[in-house]
Amino acid sequence: MALSHRYDAIIVGAGLNSLACAVHLCAKGWRVGVFEQAATAGGAVKTAELTAPGFRHDWAAMNLSLFAGSAFFKLYGDDLVTRGLEFAPVSHCFASVFDDGRWMGVSTGPGETRARIAAFSDADARAWDRLNADFPGTAEYVFALLGNSMQMHVQGRLLAKALLRKGFSWTADLVRLLVSSPRKWLSETFESDQVRATMAAWGMHLDFAPDMAGGAVFPYLEAMANQNFGMVIGKGGADTLTRALVARVEATGGEVHCGKRVARVLRAGGKATGIALEDGSEITAGRAVIANVAPGGLMTLLDGQSGDAVFDTKMARFTHAPGTMMIHLALDGLPDWTASEELKKFAYVHIAPSLDQMARTYQQAVAGQLPDEPVLVVGQPTAIDPSRAPNGKHVLWVQVRMVPGEIRGDAAGIITDTGWPTVKEIYADRALDMIERHAPGLKAKIIGRTVVSPLDLEADNPNLVGGDQIAGSHHLSQNFLFRPALGHATGKTPVDRLHLTGASVWPGAGTGAGAGFMLAQKLGGK
Repeated sequence: MALSHRYDAIIVGAGLNSLACAVHLCAKGWRVGVFEQAATAGGAVKTAELTAPGFRHDWAAMNLSLFAGSAFFKLYGDDLVTRGLEFAPVSHCFASVFDDGRWMGVSTGPGETRARIAAFSDADARAWDRLNADFPGTAEYVFALLGNSMQMHVQGRLLAKALLRKGFSWTADLVRLLVSSPRKWLSETFESDQVRATMAAWGMHLDFAPDMAGGAVFPYLEAMANQNFGMVIGKGGADTLTRALVARVEATGGEVHCGKRVARVLRAGGKATGIALEDGSEITAGRAVIANVAPGGLMTLLDGQSGDAVFDTKMARFTHAPGTMMIHLALDGLPDWTASEELKKFAYVHIAPSLDQMARTYQQAVAGQLPDEPVLVVGQPTAIDPSRAPNGKHVLWVQVRMVPGEIRGDAAGIITDTGWPTVKEIYADRALDMIERHAPGLKAKIIGRTVVSPLDLEADNPNLVGGDQIAGSHHLSQNFLFRPALGHATGKTPVDRLHLTGASVWPGAGTGAGAGFMLAQKLGGK
């Protein structure tokens, strides 16, 4: 595609939020140019043959449920489907396996999940019933919170609505859920350690170890949403979404340029006027420059200074979560889970046997140690979508959470090297040994293997600092009004016409495209 040198808006980065933002601005008549340093668009949402021909692996993100339920999809979904977007529905969503040979899982079938919970505790089955009964009323407000701009007047209206309709006690309980740690909420709600651990594993997807305040809402939402609505992944790979978005942008006058690294934002008179590419080209933006970058990346684009020292300090103090390592496997067959053949039906199987183990893993990673027993998220996409592999074959998508971006040591005292280029293969063996204990014979089924270290993730996408797949911790001090910093949750910066978007901005990580879509509505109108 020929490169224009003038646009209404320039977007730095071609991740999901960028593309959603570009789609909406183009729909409002803006001429938009998207510039991506990687060879392909999508950021964390892309798919490639990483191990062997015919085996399609999601590079990072696999679960597209947030996008399927988003306000953006409600507006543009029909068009995206005509451009190739296709989902594969999931009814057996997530499960956990335990060292005693038992397992627990959440599915959509009538009574399935309740029966599994009852096998651990009748009291917990009754608690599950109560949560399900209350979920529609709670979800209305939680999804409204997550789906609206983080501005005081907007959230104030939502709070007033809850107080008026539900009363003080109900509203206070909701606020308490939002600020509770996973351990606190789960311990108050369930008595079974296994049921608690199954739910708590979802907190580890978003930097919420069991004792982190503000983390309870994520295990709650994932469990309830999966029970009630199921899950979706991309048919053929997560890049079905990226390709459809790019096609929509280009069909409506926008341009997406990959392999174009942006070196800095151009400014004049306190306003952002465009960008300079690494090759020296300068591109003009008449109305806005939108940076889908982490706060540290924004400061790099501004040569270290925005003109507001307070803002610069806030960006410098932005905290990233521990890293993630990915293991992609091409297999002759799905894992033979000892606990149950049923586990072969699940999109995700967690190996995270207890709250204490998750807490220990997190603390080890934060301290720079390779955890002795990391949390494993074992994705089985071909159990849902066989088209991702040759007939009768499978892919396995394994997230190793959490690991340090910079290795200071090994909590197990075995690995002495501290360089990821060498350590990643050794540490992958530790993770595969953990899976092998629950699914003997896995290693014999491996046709091909690719290990992606935290630094490999960052090299592909600089927003994932140290392999932080959520582009910044979601702890309370850096969430809601404070994401990425107080006064800037809408992406506002001190530089006129320069805006920040992406997972580092409210509502944060995930595939909901909320930050990009809300910014586009603010700039171009709803």
